Amino acid sequence: MPMTIAHTRYGSLSGVGFEGYAVFKGVPYAAPPVGALRWKKPQPPIPWQGVRPALTFPPACPQSRSPAGSFYHKEFYAESGSQMQSEDCLYLNIWTPADSAKEKLPVMMWIHGGAFSHGSGSELEFDGETFSKNGVILVTINYRCNALGFLCHPWLDEEEGVSGNYGIYDQIAALDWVRENIAGFGGNPNNITIFGQSAGAMSVQTLISSPLAIGKFHKAIMQSGGGFGGLSISENRQEALERGKAFAQKLGANTLTELRQAGPWAIVEACKELPGLFGPVIDGVLLPDSYEALAKAGKTADVPYLLGHCQEEMNPESARLFAAGSHNWCRCQHTLERQAPYLYYFDRQMPGDNAGAFHSAELWYVFGTLDRCWRPLTRADQELAKMIGGYWANFAKTGNPNGKGLPCWKPCEKNAPSQLRLGLLVESEPIVLE
Repeated sequence: MPMTIAHTRYGSLSGVGFEGYAVFKGVPYAAPPVGALRWKKPQPPIPWQGVRPALTFPPACPQSRSPAGSFYHKEFYAESGSQMQSEDCLYLNIWTPADSAKEKLPVMMWIHGGAFSHGSGSELEFDGETFSKNGVILVTINYRCNALGFLCHPWLDEEEGVSGNYGIYDQIAALDWVRENIAGFGGNPNNITIFGQSAGAMSVQTLISSPLAIGKFHKAIMQSGGGFGGLSISENRQEALERGKAFAQKLGANTLTELRQAGPWAIVEACKELPGLFGPVIDGVLLPDSYEALAKAGKTADVPYLLGHCQEEMNPESARLFAAGSHNWCRCQHTLERQAPYLYYFDRQMPGDNAGAFHSAELWYVFGTLDRCWRPLTRADQELAKMIGGYWANFAKTGNPNGKGLPCWKPCEKNAPSQLRLGLLVESEPIVLE
């Protein structure tokens, strides 16, 4: 029977058992970032006495999501109800197939997307049942988004030394929590894969580029947003400081104290009214330089990589840019004489409309949650999901996605670059790294 009681350094937790796995929801990995802790690096969680129920998904960071009737609202949010939102959002969720704390199973930590402005670790398409069936523990996390997670401002510079990147510090705090506590859930802290999609992939790119995170994980997957020289959030700190000043003016705040007293929903509205997006910036500490400069200098994590993109993404230009980022990454790994990455190309033309293989379409397959999707999916889609789930789990176990019953996935080698086509046809195909 899967374990439903787990022990951490902060206290014990009770989860819910299902056939073959257990789920622990709403586990605090940091103190609530509210009041004086708004725009501060995450602090350790507050210990508790007794056994804490971990039965309910936590609130998401305050945010503005896709409006009702929009494409992504229909795709991912229309059936998910009204998830609570709160600044007290630094929690994670764990799916584990372990029967005891002695099993040392591989661990995958998922970082959600959402343009660094919205999203959570408990969206409709995310679930760990498939990973559990494949012998892998899944952890999904929340982190601070929009200005709550990425505000740069001279007032904060005076207080903190350098401001911004709070959402990435959250991700590192979650990673630290996993390393310190996942053994209590049957996990192996020496076999952790970080993975994410869109802004989550850019988050992974930030972590693999940060001296504060390198060494804390062992493999990385970047879905539609990895590499460099493609589509990414601006890393320019001066631009971020100017946006931060405009943000404070929008709120009518004349001091940092007044800024911290602003309501979270006023903050969300102010973010909507400003051009551009809040996101990671080069701060000289967490991110010492640009992704490209750090990669070419060999200062990124030397671990196995799996990355790729979808055929359509948001539009043809975004698809081209995502492909360029992935291809640049592969070439850089070749130049550094590191292990060749595994490159994929998701081209399943999703039934139900003419959106094709759109940005985020692969998420239903990665997490094996096709039964939650409104689209008229087929047995072929179930088979594709089974293969993708197998590839991702195998990669988490060994750094190689290949395994019994799966079409061969060749690594993207320097002298024979290739990618795995993931669609109704699954096969490795030669490519030109443009």
